[in-house]
Amino acid sequence: MGIRRKSRELAFKVLYSLEYTAEDETLGHLKWLELCQEKLEDVLEEFEKRQDERIIEFADYLIRNTILNMEEIDGIIDNHSSNWSIERLAVTDKSLLRIAVFEMLKTETPSVIVMDEAIEIAKRYCSESSSKFINGVLNSISEIKK
Repeated sequence: MGIRRKSRELAFKVLYSLEYTAEDETLGHLKWLELCQEKLEDVLEEFEKRQDERIIEFADYLIRNTILNMEEIDGIIDNHSSNWSIERLAVTDKSLLRIAVFEMLKTETPSVIVMDEAIEIAKRYCSESSSKFINGVLNSISEIKK
């Protein structure tokens, strides 16, 4: 497994764990920025002993920037997930979609690579139908980038 895949999985696990942290009434999801380093360290303990620093750096980049762009990302996911509001999505699917949408729309990584990575991670960590759902949503969103 490559460095980027490990980073994405690590970012996914941290965002997933942050979903179970109460939001601040004033700051909302931005409160998660304070907690993300602690959660990253917790997940790293379980993930693998001492990772290549590049894995941690890219994971941290994905986590922090996904949180900073969460309102925009959630709106995009809402607009492209037919009959499913962001609140109704499984936490695993929502966490993975948020990271993928950030990477697709805010980085130079080709959409096809982001989609493939998200689908593979979904097959490993999400429900049986999640990979198809995530593929459909991301495919729809990829049209924005064209």
